[in-house]
Amino acid sequence: MRYFYIILITALTFQLSQAQTYEIGVFAGGSNFIGDVGATKYISPNQPAIGGIFKWNRSARHSFRFSLIYTELEGDDSKSKDPRRKERGYKFSNPTIEASLGLEFTFFDFSLHSRKTNSTPYLYTGIAVAKHDNYRFNLNGELLDDNTSSIAFGIPMVLGYKHQIASKLILAGEIGARYTFTDEIDGSVPDAEQAFDTYAFGNLNNNDWYVFTGFTLTYTFGETPCYCSF
Repeated sequence: MRYFYIILITALTFQLSQAQTYEIGVFAGGSNFIGDVGATKYISPNQPAIGGIFKWNRSARHSFRFSLIYTELEGDDSKSKDPRRKERGYKFSNPTIEASLGLEFTFFDFSLHSRKTNSTPYLYTGIAVAKHDNYRFNLNGELLDDNTSSIAFGIPMVLGYKHQIASKLILAGEIGARYTFTDEIDGSVPDAEQAFDTYAFGNLNNNDWYVFTGFTLTYTFGETPCYCSF
């Protein structure tokens, strides 16, 4: 939560300049889950992910960024290289929607009003909030739906590369891992306390991760900004 408050205070403290540059667009790609069920590859998209993205460019080097992405996180033991998981044979699919807010930093100046072609690597981090359904596996390995949902907080760690393909269009490719503060997404730690002792399994010291890999296409609008306020 510390990152969230820093971002919020920063956004409310600094004055708006008279002219700003914004971006709005879409994210399309894939997702993969890393936890106690399924494969343990870090980058291995197995489900589609789609969403929207908005940026408020505060300078040629950094932007405030908000995104909303939907996917169905999936884990399948049959696709794991671990023979113990293959033998166990657990599988889940969890509809998940994530909202993320934070700061994007570019390695080089990226002026949207320059006549030169712009390209640069970038980093993004902040805080993510994901809503997911709650599941658990019974003693026969069957997946049971608890008919409840939970909110998982996480930290996005994104590395990308963007290129201005037209005067108002920016195409970017990125890989973004999310470290979450929960171990419930794959059903290995049931949300209900009374079910924990009976149905919990896996490494209880490691929280869940998931990764979005894909592309963003954004449209820029707004007047030429004066980056003098900060």
